[in-house]
Amino acid sequence: MSDPYQQQPGGYGQPDPYGAGQPPQPGYGYPAPAAPPPPAGYPTAPQPSPYAAPAPGYGAPAVQPSNGMGTAGLVLGIIGIVCGVIVVLWPLGMLLGILAIIFGAVGRSKAVRGEATNKGAATAGLVTGIIATVLIPGILLLVAVSAAGMASGL
Repeated sequence: MSDPYQQQPGGYGQPDPYGAGQPPQPGYGYPAPAAPPPPAGYPTAPQPSPYAAPAPGYGAPAVQPSNGMGTAGLVLGIIGIVCGVIVVLWPLGMLLGILAIIFGAVGRSKAVRGEATNKGAATAGLVTGIIATVLIPGILLLVAVSAAGMASGL
């Protein structure tokens, strides 16, 4: 007896009951999805060749100006003048005036070198520092001397 499932040479005989060697049959249900549609919208930019020369750049980023010294000199000078006018706080006004002179001079030198853009504020800080350090105490000294002179009857 021969095996009924054994295939005869030359392709004759009974077909394989499991469908081996045949292309798959379509299944039941919905058909297979088609290829996805191309994306809508703008087309993508062409990719540069890896062997092409790099695109020219914009150069080095711009350096931010350091305006802190001139601004600090101006603020300290203004506060020094206000403290100098208040007679009780004139020593603090002189101290702030000295700091305003230092910060204003450093800020002005940075502006001259091109590292800062607030030359006017640095100059104003220098001037207000001089006023708070020299002029206000000088005026207070003159007022004190004239008051003492009036008291003595000169």
